[in-house]
Amino acid sequence: MKKLWLSLLPILFLFVSASIPHSPGETTDTCSAPNNSFAAGEKIVYKIAFKWGPIWLSAGEASFTLENAKYNGADALHAIGSGETYKSYDWFFKVRDKYESYFDAKSMTPYKFIRDVNEGGYSFYQNVTFKPAENKAVSLNGTYAVPNCTQDVVSAIYYSRCINWNQYKANDTVPITIFLDDKVYSLHVRYLGKEDIEIKSGKYHCIVFKPLLIKGTIFKGGEEMKVYVTDDDNKIPVLVSSPILIGEIRCELSSTAGLRNPMKAKVN
Repeated sequence: MKKLWLSLLPILFLFVSASIPHSPGETTDTCSAPNNSFAAGEKIVYKIAFKWGPIWLSAGEASFTLENAKYNGADALHAIGSGETYKSYDWFFKVRDKYESYFDAKSMTPYKFIRDVNEGGYSFYQNVTFKPAENKAVSLNGTYAVPNCTQDVVSAIYYSRCINWNQYKANDTVPITIFLDDKVYSLHVRYLGKEDIEIKSGKYHCIVFKPLLIKGTIFKGGEEMKVYVTDDDNKIPVLVSSPILIGEIRCELSSTAGLRNPMKAKVN
């Protein structure tokens, strides 16, 4: 049970970042995509729950905020993802996690990734500097070779929102590359099409896809997870659901503020 709690919040970041395609036929030398989807001042909040037997249990919340910043003199965006268990559960397993990414405001290329987590008394700190011109990532443990277009799990969320999904056909697969915990993960996403879904915050027109997952202590592996993203200029992840080894996990959009574009995907 505690291992599941320990994994819930990092899983959220992998959930919504698993959508980082290149355009069809694009070479790996071209990684940028025009940003018409978000701007500084945006805040998005999610609720996380998991199903244990027949019962759904509310686990906690996670939020993503975006600010203007400078990194080595360059214009950058500073994204902060934070997650915590509800205080009513702190007696059992307290989680206070914070993820940060500084990335180029135009190309979405990551400059710096910081992971500072405290989960059940266990603390972990990670600090990664990306050197895209050298295809390197420098962490506290060493220097690692990374492919072109590599993202951290936070910058990936925002980069994915710049993709024009209308250029894909149902069942197309697109590659993703993420650097996390000193490892490069080369995965793919399968585009499914479009679908309307209804959650507590409303009904939405969505783009739907399935990321390929690596089998581990929580996930079964394969293409079991489904991700729903608003079918409008914002491209905000609305719902992520997946079976896990002991039940099911669900990440659901709770609230938004400071959106760059009107939420046209929401059905009134």
